[in-house]
Amino acid sequence: MAADPLRDEHPEPLLGTRRVDELLARLPARARRPVDWLLSRWVGRTLLRTTVACVRVEIFDRSMTIAAQFFTSVLPLLIVTATLVASGSSDAVSDLVGASDSSGELIDQAVDGSGDAAFGAVGVLLVLVSATSLSRALTRAFAVIWQVARPQVGLRSAWRWLAVVLVMVLAVVVTQNLAQQVRLLPPPVVWPAALSLATDVAVTLFVPWVLLSGQVAARVLLPAAVCFGVVMLGLRPAADAWLPWALEVSSDRYGPIGMAFTYLAWLYVVSFVLLATAVLGRVLAGDEGRLGSWIRGGADRDAPGGSD
Repeated sequence: MAADPLRDEHPEPLLGTRRVDELLARLPARARRPVDWLLSRWVGRTLLRTTVACVRVEIFDRSMTIAAQFFTSVLPLLIVTATLVASGSSDAVSDLVGASDSSGELIDQAVDGSGDAAFGAVGVLLVLVSATSLSRALTRAFAVIWQVARPQVGLRSAWRWLAVVLVMVLAVVVTQNLAQQVRLLPPPVVWPAALSLATDVAVTLFVPWVLLSGQVAARVLLPAAVCFGVVMLGLRPAADAWLPWALEVSSDRYGPIGMAFTYLAWLYVVSFVLLATAVLGRVLAGDEGRLGSWIRGGADRDAPGGSD
């Protein structure tokens, strides 16, 4: 039976809290009182622990690593999938990546200029195997966030890497197609948003649960998944408005390399949100208050960072 990741006290968050306490002790009494009052409340306590945990997991470096893995692993697989499903239609690929006009023309040339052999069974298999590097990067990140042991690497665990990659690709492709259908239902804005929210929550709940071999219960992972889905509800409309324009401008000025950097920037934002909400979910699940106890199912009230 796997050990409960919320059962043991860990020194890293407490060490960061002590450093903050030392800084607070140097503040003037007048400035210290409102800060002490804020940190004595749930909101302040959560913000402090989330900040300390983000520093501990090196969130900026890990976000860039995962964004690069998304770009080099999953994005080619998405293009291959869209091309095969649409029988080589470059319009489907352009719609999938959010390109238009001149940026879409670059994709048209790439897709139309490639032969069928490029997307044969062997090519798809190679792309799929290389895409598992993203799963391994996510495993390392989630293991650090939840402070659990990384599952042993072997052939028996390879199916988890493939499952995560396939779920991510299918989630993007299926959601893209279903969103076009549900827009026909009134109200046209609500149903695509609800579909995206449900997909984001389901995927971000499934991915860490599978990669960590069930060491963290799905109930404990759910708050992080919900937080990610809610944040993406606000980011996705902004991306729908900004990304086509940014791809258009970057392709006009710098060509394909400009499009690559633009997409990498967007993937970095998504990766940062993914890790930040995972850290927040870890903090919420480990809180000693009622919410943390409810998330854990009423068990193990003594969580990391339980003392103020």
